[in-house]
Amino acid sequence: MKNIIVLMILGSFFLACKTVKTAGGSNAVEVSGVVQKPGMTTYQYGTHVLNADGKTYALKSATLNLDTYVDKNVKVKGTMVEGYPLENGPELLEVTEIK
Repeated sequence: MKNIIVLMILGSFFLACKTVKTAGGSNAVEVSGVVQKPGMTTYQYGTHVLNADGKTYALKSATLNLDTYVDKNVKVKGTMVEGYPLENGPELLEVTEIK
């Protein structure tokens, strides 16, 4: 019975992550969703957020102006920042490309 519950939880996790593609086992990901300004949050990292299939990602970019993409449905490519999430916040994604 415990094995079935574990398999159900793992299956739900993988279904929830269907918009994330990893590249060769690295932290590189591709996520599609709507970019927004975060407003007031309990976590204090990232300049923007991306909502994708009920999951929120905190975003930051050293090379792109993310304000350009606010309220737009986009495909974001980047790398997950190690050490996140913090304080029950979302994972942090360093954005390198947006389509």
